[in-house]
Amino acid sequence: MQSLIKDINLAAEGRKKIDWVSNFMPTLNTLGDRFEAEQTFKGQTIVVSVHLEAKTAYLATVLKRGGADVIVTGSNPLSTQDDVAAGLVDMGLTVYAWYDCTEEEYFHFLNKALDHKPHIIIDDGGDLVNLLHTTRQDAKERLLGGSEETTTGVHRLYALENAKQLTFPMIAVNDSYCKYLFDNR
Repeated sequence: MQSLIKDINLAAEGRKKIDWVSNFMPTLNTLGDRFEAEQTFKGQTIVVSVHLEAKTAYLATVLKRGGADVIVTGSNPLSTQDDVAAGLVDMGLTVYAWYDCTEEEYFHFLNKALDHKPHIIIDDGGDLVNLLHTTRQDAKERLLGGSEETTTGVHRLYALENAKQLTFPMIAVNDSYCKYLFDNR
């Protein structure tokens, strides 16, 4: 499916940002080398809904190196960087996002991403998980599970779990000790 981004002409600047951050992510670099050698995600579709900027874009490229078909969308219309989105498209990833999209466009992008019927999701805020439990249950047919980064998203997961409605496994990244050390203290 064709990406929906603001301007592909911004790709060179976006790639420059993604390349620059890669120099400061030794753990992801090591994982990328391993994923590439082992083709860890070959045949898998991964939908990534995150604040779309260079650091998270680099994560998406690492997953692609591992053989995944990676679909990226923004988790917040005001944090999406159009040059980074274009850079990802130029690198062969599918992207549905642009800066300052409307609420209608935002949910259109999430739904376009879910049209790819992911095996794995990486969610930030819980909107993908919410859609998969409401209007997009059809997109769960291949879903193995995923991860959620934020406090808000994890609270949404616990609410689903407590109501016995969470239908696939999720990793609550926000609750990990490692995230606490880097982000939450």
